[in-house]
Amino acid sequence: MEYSIIMRGKRLLYALILAGGRGTRLYPLSRSKNPKQFLKIINNKSFLRATVDRIKPLIKGDNIYVVTNEDYKNKVYEELPDINKDNIFIEPENKETATCIGLSAIKLLKKDNDATLIILPSDHYIENEDIFIETLRQAYESAERKRVLIAIGVCPTRPETGYGYAEMGECVAGEISTYKVERFMEKPNIEVAKDLLIKGTYLWNSGMFVWRADVFLREMQKYLPKMHKSMMTIYQCLGTAEENEIIKEQYSIINGISVDFGIMQKTRKAYIIKCEFIWDDIGTFASMGRFLNNFRGNKVIGNIMLEQCENCKVFGDKKLIIGFGVKDLVIVDSGDVILVMDKNKDQEIKHLVNKLIKSNNMENYL
Repeated sequence: MEYSIIMRGKRLLYALILAGGRGTRLYPLSRSKNPKQFLKIINNKSFLRATVDRIKPLIKGDNIYVVTNEDYKNKVYEELPDINKDNIFIEPENKETATCIGLSAIKLLKKDNDATLIILPSDHYIENEDIFIETLRQAYESAERKRVLIAIGVCPTRPETGYGYAEMGECVAGEISTYKVERFMEKPNIEVAKDLLIKGTYLWNSGMFVWRADVFLREMQKYLPKMHKSMMTIYQCLGTAEENEIIKEQYSIINGISVDFGIMQKTRKAYIIKCEFIWDDIGTFASMGRFLNNFRGNKVIGNIMLEQCENCKVFGDKKLIIGFGVKDLVIVDSGDVILVMDKNKDQEIKHLVNKLIKSNNMENYL
């Protein structure tokens, strides 16, 4: 089903899919040469491919854009042969989400002064896609009418320490409940997360957003003026022979920051729409484990034999993995690397990868 915002023939709505992350919390399955957005874990379809297919009922293919970095451009081309290469924006280096969204916003604003962006990470799992599309349609209308920044919020189902939260304020009109954001809160500790769940006025910040490109850039000018200045310098050279050189030059001086820290936690234009579709961020082994097979109180995939084991998540490959008398472990076989980890260290694996990066003779394992 194609909605009226397409059928009117206006080129106002664009999907921007973020596909430049390295997915270090899923190491060693997610590697520097093959990060998680390209992994085929669910339904034999990569997360990136699934994200593109999911948005197509709302946005025509020629209005779907992907932003990635130099390292992954060829993998994106290979994974998305139906997307025009001109619709794939390439960053010279990773400078966090505020930067990649800013670069994409100025490029789309150069193309269309009325561009509105639906920003989608490339590693989400979503069910009830009809409701997903309807939620984005309402968010689009609110972003256009109110000139605000809309986040997509998810009702918490557990005390989650890996997500940011947003507190719901005044409810505004809409078939799907939309609220003024009282405040954003970045990843809390477990005790705070339990309190937020009990309070019932907080939503998970899914990392999906909807806003007009010009409204976003004005908020960037307020709260990230140095980054905005760099973006305007790039804007002036778009379409010229110097474009790539100027982008690299400006990226070298930008202090990267996430869009949540840099803008959403500061702006007074933040709203959040409460989604009613099923959502999961496949960013950790805990989240990925929810999609594995149940085996005697454990979650497993691959060639596995477990005896007297409890609450383990085991990701097998070609080798037989035998567990005997252990509990609360994550075990991952990725061929050349085997990870054995306490399940409660899920959020700390980034630090482990950083140590590997600094170690000698470990490049082949990254």
